[in-house]
Amino acid sequence: MTQDALIRHCRQEAETAALAQQIGVAISQFLQSNQGAHLNIGLEGALGAGKTTFARHCIQGLGFAGRVKSPTYTLCEPYPLQLDSSTTVSITAYHFDLYRMRSALEWQEAGFAEHFDEPGFCLIEWPEKAEGTLPPFDLIIQMQAGVQEDERDIDIKALSDKGNQLLSKIDPTDI
Repeated sequence: MTQDALIRHCRQEAETAALAQQIGVAISQFLQSNQGAHLNIGLEGALGAGKTTFARHCIQGLGFAGRVKSPTYTLCEPYPLQLDSSTTVSITAYHFDLYRMRSALEWQEAGFAEHFDEPGFCLIEWPEKAEGTLPPFDLIIQMQAGVQEDERDIDIKALSDKGNQLLSKIDPTDI
């Protein structure tokens, strides 16, 4: 049976980081097995919900050792990744933050659509800012800050077969 959703309450940032890194590892495994594939992942939540922190740990879970910056002002930060040292599988992770966009037209005019056709994946914070102009998502990750400072409620939904494959690689008891 395939898993099409995962709900997790993280009591501290370390748990949120572990979940994000597991997703990064699952993305890496998927892209190694499906060379040339592309994934679209949406990150939703209010300001302060932890979207950028989640994205940082996810990208680091793919093996990126450098600094993962917030793309709030640049709109997009690319991260070239070598998925496996024993192969030549390389991809680019594109991390978008659309918070500052005022309309979906702005997104179209920015010229980032080509990144959605390249091998790798796009991780988009605030996807609702470009509603109706983005390709379909494979995963939607909804984040909500908890009562305590580092608490997060994270709801992950698979919206495609590829998304289901990603979720099937995550062990919820290992978080």
